[in-house]
Amino acid sequence: MTSGFSLKTDAIYGRIYFEFLCENKRMVKEMSNDQIVINEGGLLTNQETYDAVRGYVVAAQKQVNAAVNSAMVTAYWNIGKQIYEACGESERAAYGKQLLSYLADKLTEEFGKGFTVRNLQMMRQFYLTFPNANALRSELSWTHYRSLMRVEEEAVRRFYLEEAVKCGWSSRQLDRQINSFYYQRILASKDKDSVAAEIDTLEPRPEYEKIIKDPYVLEFLNLPANEHFYESDLEQALIDHLQKFLLELGRGYSFVARQKHFNVDGRHFYIDLVFYNYILKCFVLIDLKIGDLTHQDIGQMQMYVNYYTRQMMNEGDNPPIGIVLCADKSDTLVEYTLPEDNKQIFAAKYLPYMPTKDELRRELNLEEFEKEGKR
Repeated sequence: MTSGFSLKTDAIYGRIYFEFLCENKRMVKEMSNDQIVINEGGLLTNQETYDAVRGYVVAAQKQVNAAVNSAMVTAYWNIGKQIYEACGESERAAYGKQLLSYLADKLTEEFGKGFTVRNLQMMRQFYLTFPNANALRSELSWTHYRSLMRVEEEAVRRFYLEEAVKCGWSSRQLDRQINSFYYQRILASKDKDSVAAEIDTLEPRPEYEKIIKDPYVLEFLNLPANEHFYESDLEQALIDHLQKFLLELGRGYSFVARQKHFNVDGRHFYIDLVFYNYILKCFVLIDLKIGDLTHQDIGQMQMYVNYYTRQMMNEGDNPPIGIVLCADKSDTLVEYTLPEDNKQIFAAKYLPYMPTKDELRRELNLEEFEKEGKR
């Protein structure tokens, strides 16, 4: 299923580059101050050595990521096929439900939580949506395919699949393109090149995917997630500071979770910070964004709030509130989110215990954090 051509090419280029750098170099010696000193006539520098060594690491990261995702896609397609052949179209009938429940219990006991009934249903749907195993693309991960399965029209789904392969979209880029109706926009636009190019600004593609950040890979390998996997150094510093600020604010906040994970219809979500305010008797959910704030960000927080309203509230609790913070060099935007039809209670009931927008802007001074990071 995988040709591995691009991965081998990366490794070959890294080796050739390193050999080229070293070909005419004289022996170097390492001094006590850890700086590499070149004998006269030599040209090898620390940076050149680092670049060459880094090339090996990046090539290896790509190989590991491709190998694991290829194995996942193949395994999940075969599992889906097996389930379909066992229960046919009767997945929701008594036998189908019993089979899925039996498989989920046994597989979870042996291999971890990646094999819930919902995930097994998704694998069956994967087989039905892409019935030809030979047509599966090695460039696409399981996360890509999950996004593609949400596209109902076959022609539109095929378009996104081909564009993802041709343009090398990351799974986040593909998700954004689907959510922003890229197919419809590209058809309607007279300036198709500009529409096609905007994704690299709105959702820049990483040089390589970090395998430990993919929750589906962690489930497949039965590895625990770490909250800091999902934060850049800058985000981590901002969230650390925000967590400390709210706990010291003295308005009833108690810490609940960081990078709180939950699953809706097989899709993974992470909330940056979750607090419980014992004065208001409600959860306070906080999501931090760096860069431009989009309608998608606001909508996602609304979904978080609605999820907590339906699934996490205890008897006597008030509706949760969400805060979306967008840290930007020019200004920090603050948006509050309440459950549907509850916005009128915010000013009277919640506002006295909430950090003000001015307080949050002051605490999330992006330029100050970037300066700290450079020291």
